Amino acid sequence: MSHRLDGKSAVVTGSSRGIGRAIALALALEGAKVVVNGSGTGPQGPGTDLKSLDDVVNEIESKGGTAIASCGSVTDFAYAGRLVKTCVDCYGRIDILVNCAGVADAGTILDVPLEAWHRAIDVHLNGTFNCCRHAVPLMAQQKSGRVINTGSHAFLGQFGGNAYPAAKGGIISLTKAMAVDLKGSGITFNAFCPGAKTRLSTGADYQDRIRTLHAKGALTKESMEIALNPPDAALLAPLVVYLASDESAHIDGQVFSVSGGYIGLFPEPAEVMLGYKDPETQGLWTLDEIAKFMPVK
Repeated sequence: MSHRLDGKSAVVTGSSRGIGRAIALALALEGAKVVVNGSGTGPQGPGTDLKSLDDVVNEIESKGGTAIASCGSVTDFAYAGRLVKTCVDCYGRIDILVNCAGVADAGTILDVPLEAWHRAIDVHLNGTFNCCRHAVPLMAQQKSGRVINTGSHAFLGQFGGNAYPAAKGGIISLTKAMAVDLKGSGITFNAFCPGAKTRLSTGADYQDRIRTLHAKGALTKESMEIALNPPDAALLAPLVVYLASDESAHIDGQVFSVSGGYIGLFPEPAEVMLGYKDPETQGLWTLDEIAKFMPVK
């Protein structure tokens, strides 16, 4: 441990298990005081799986760290405010916000139930917004803060489903927009696309979907094998800890990829001109002209 986060306080949503749990543990071991969050929803409904939250807090404390639990859904704007307030009331301020809360996708445009679409958007995109909306103004007042959002390679449209990729793409766009809006504020906004073994990346349904995508040609054999055998979530936590540290003050509006021992960076999207003609002197494009420079497979 380097104790780079001594004196910092953090909120990690969706940290009762999986990626969020690994991040909460790593932040605490570097000295941050952490508010651990989960919806508390178990097989019997809301509030029936509080033990997983307590287990994370107990593990952090057993290793000499500081943590408290907050149970509630980030889809509730008022609760998101209470979550952030808990961090400020208990630890004096909020320095780090990591948005990890998530749910699985539930089908394609052919069959996704409307409720499932809204659920995915609400948990991922709206949940991220809700927590940022409450935390970022406080960070702006103190002129410092780190916001780290969880994206997904699914935003590229390569992993099937519709709601999940749409929500993750929205998170990435939101992250970049906030970085532009608050440039020079002392707050940084970054996102990471994880590859890790979680409840969302295991099970027969998940494996069938990955194999189907490979059969369609959407995934290479190598990508399929990686997706079917994801690494431990703890392996991605160091990147998030670095992005939460003071050393990352120059990194803003970036989207990373992290899985196992691999760390990558998505390049900025760049527009490429396909053609140009002056409408006043050359008239409108004809369909035959456009067809000449359209991309081909």
